[in-house]
Amino acid sequence: MIITTTDGIDGKRVTAYLGVVSGEAIMGANIFRDLFAGIRDIVGGRSGGYEKAIRDAKNEALADMAEEARRLGADAIVGVDLDYEVVGQKGSMLMVSANGTAVTLG
Repeated sequence: MIITTTDGIDGKRVTAYLGVVSGEAIMGANIFRDLFAGIRDIVGGRSGGYEKAIRDAKNEALADMAEEARRLGADAIVGVDLDYEVVGQKGSMLMVSANGTAVTLG
């Protein structure tokens, strides 16, 4: 499955637009990751725990979106947009949503 943020794919012709597909992933932040992120804020540096959580959530959202496109018979998803939101009580969860248009290619 080709997934791209562009509206087309070089060398390929879109033969049908099958509709908008989406995937979401909501990840809870655990207390140890929060603790170590707080320490990083004080001493500086990157928060590897949060970076991994964001990466994992993005990959899950993209995989869910791709599965929906496969069920429609798509070859690719174009025009993909990723959105990141903090949700839940006191912003305790991260939500990543991926949306795009499922297409067939010729």
